Order: sequence, then structure tokens, then C-alpha cells
Amino acid sequence: MVAQLETPTLNTDRRQLTTVEGLLQVFTSSHRTFFTSVMAQALRIAGQGTPVLVVQFLKGGINQGYDRPMRLGEYLDWVRCDLPRCIDTPHLDDGEMRSLQQLWQHTQKAIFEGKYSLIVLDELSLAINFGLIPETEVLEVIKRRPSHVDIILTGPEMPEAILDIADQITEMRRSDRP
Repeated sequence: MVAQLETPTLNTDRRQLTTVEGLLQVFTSSHRTFFTSVMAQALRIAGQGTPVLVVQFLKGGINQGYDRPMRLGEYLDWVRCDLPRCIDTPHLDDGEMRSLQQLWQHTQKAIFEGKYSLIVLDELSLAINFGLIPETEVLEVIKRRPSHVDIILTGPEMPEAILDIADQITEMRRSDRP
């Protein structure tokens, strides 16, 4: 993530501050995992006093929903679906689908409010590929987000349309080397 720099520019009447436009970063891998480097980045940024939101779309099992975020320090909120299990299939019952949709609605609201400078959307590519969250909606949210909001998307098989608009793509691979 590029730090949100404020650079003074001279105007004829007064000084104005401009901000660096938020980045869209993609971390992708052929294996399903929460990327340690992404979480480390989120913790580092939150530790510097910048508001961060981590959303795990397909994780459950800890009695947590969008309305009960975990707080890691003062500046990092972490939310998951309110589900007793992790989602590993596109076949959800009505309650599971409702929980996922509520989390997606909450996420969109959080993005558009601009309260968070960094938002991590973990395993969003799987939710898209399972047909649980429409790719067109994701693209629209990315396009309409406030200019200062950085977004990190994670997951395997990231849709090509998202890769095409990403500012940075990191492909994680396993190495056979010791």
C-alpha cells in the first residue's frame, strides 16, 4: 500500500492538500489460504493509526457477523460471515446466503463511507467464482469507491476483469526449493 501522502500545492488564494489516489491490489494463489503478508500489511498500517477493515467472505465458525466485528487494536476491524462453518461450495442454504449477502451489503457501505483507508476483501474471488457475489457488482464498487480508499482482493482464480483494472498483482506460488 502506498501511504496516503498529503502534498501541498500552491493555489493563487490558499494552499490546498491533495491525496494520492487509492490502489487496487490483488493477491492471488492457486491454493486457498489467507495470505500472511496481506494480514501483516493490514496490521502494520493499522498500527500507524490508519483505519483498516478486513472482511473474510467465506470464513465462519466463530459466532461473528458484520454487526459483531473483532477489533485488533484501535484501528483494525475484522468481520466474517455469521456462519457456523466455512463456505467451500457454491451450494448454500437460505440462511447462509442471507448471511453472506448481509456481509456484502455491509462491506459496500463501509467502502462508500470512506471511513477505512484500507479494506481487505479476503477470498472474494471464490465468492465471485461460486456465483455468490456478482462480478459486475464488485467491479462497480471498485469503480465508485472514494479515491482515498485502497482495496486488497485475495483468492485463487481472480476474474480477468478485476486483474485488468488492478494497480498491483501479486501471484503467490509454492516453491519446491528448500
